[in-house]
Amino acid sequence: MSDQVDAVVVGSGPNGLAAAVQLARGGASVLVLEGADSIGGGTRTSELTLPGFHHDVCSGCHPMGILSPFFRTLPLADHGLKWLQSPVSVAHPLDDQPAVLLRRSVSETAAALGADARAYERLLAPMLAHPHEMMADLLSPLRIPKHPFRMLRFGLTAIRSAVGLARGRFQQERARALFAGCAAHSVLPLERALTAGVGLVFCMTAHVEDWPVAQGGSAAITRALAGLLASLGGRVETGRWVRSMADLPPSRVVLFDTSPAQLATIAEAGDGPGRPALPAGYLRRLRRYRYGPGVFKIDWALDGPIPWTDPHVLQASTVHLGGTLDEVAASEAAVWRGEHAERPFVLLIQQSQLDPTRAPEGKHTGYAYCHVPAGSTTDLTKAIEAQVERFAPGFRDRILARHTLNTADLERHNPALVGGAITGGVADLGQLFARPVARWNPYATPNPRLFLCSSSTPPGGGVHGMAGYHAASAALGRLRRDR
Repeated sequence: MSDQVDAVVVGSGPNGLAAAVQLARGGASVLVLEGADSIGGGTRTSELTLPGFHHDVCSGCHPMGILSPFFRTLPLADHGLKWLQSPVSVAHPLDDQPAVLLRRSVSETAAALGADARAYERLLAPMLAHPHEMMADLLSPLRIPKHPFRMLRFGLTAIRSAVGLARGRFQQERARALFAGCAAHSVLPLERALTAGVGLVFCMTAHVEDWPVAQGGSAAITRALAGLLASLGGRVETGRWVRSMADLPPSRVVLFDTSPAQLATIAEAGDGPGRPALPAGYLRRLRRYRYGPGVFKIDWALDGPIPWTDPHVLQASTVHLGGTLDEVAASEAAVWRGEHAERPFVLLIQQSQLDPTRAPEGKHTGYAYCHVPAGSTTDLTKAIEAQVERFAPGFRDRILARHTLNTADLERHNPALVGGAITGGVADLGQLFARPVARWNPYATPNPRLFLCSSSTPPGGGVHGMAGYHAASAALGRLRRDR
């Protein structure tokens, strides 16, 4: 028992590392266990195609990272993290007309929306009066917000469907399409409640900070968090798979940056036959957790920049390829019916436009994915490349090599991505705050020693570390009470 630490964190994704940092800042001794040979979870970077081409394996653009209320308090720049920002956060190409550009300036964005300019400004203005305070409330578990009237005003609009809000507020297709692309980050049918809220949040983030990529790759976020943890006395060990409680070293608390299904398996195995670490009823609830659709992802090594019909699209870190509101909504609805859309909504990131270290001189990387039914192994390469070619004729001629990941590949890479779901699970009315089960403290479990700190807890998906921060704060409370 002399080797006991205060806290063990299982999993080294951004939430696991954020939890470890917060624990260490609170004076706890911390050990992070990672089953893979390298740390990072959804923030890893590899040469997936050709030598010299550095691709982000999972997350690639980080609007929530640069705005994270927790990350903003950390000296991550001292540990090598540098955000690279573009003059346009999102470009949304449309057929036979200039692309819609989501710029930091609300007025410049609105000016390109024609008759919907004033409607767009009126919609976003209330969220931009105190945006960092708004983000702190939005990225917190269900509780009385610090600014209840402001959040109530937001909530009355956010609870709507994206389709309903876009058609109700906007007259023309340009504004509707821009909003639909941002709302599609919800990975929900756009006719569902709360998808308007996702669209509002993603539009808001772009008006606060230009959506960035991490210099050198998303792995730079991992390195910065790990470096900060080491400076605080925390340790990380790789190649340490935890399949039962018996695989854990002695500690006072354990935090799991895993899926609910993984936690259920580990806890049920317990520390020996007949000694589960969590009650059977809670394990059943963990296993009923809904993960939702997965993604099919492509990385390209390119012989040059993507030849967009509208060259302004090259200014954007992120490109939403899906056409009109109706097209985007139809694509997302098809996925929820278990179908593969003929024209999928594609999220494309242009890291090498901002970061020349990603590719050899004169070359570029490409990154794109679309939503697919959970567990799908269908190859969507042709469908995705057709959507790029639609708005960038000649794109295929610039492909030097490609690398694809289906849902099974993603889950093998990171077992927390159940069925290829990259957001930690469905974030609808039934699961937005009751993640993974309905509890006053969603990070705690019936076992006072065990906590869940993954994106399957509030506030959900995204590289912001807030689930790890909140879970660690709860665990620190337990450690103090024990003392």
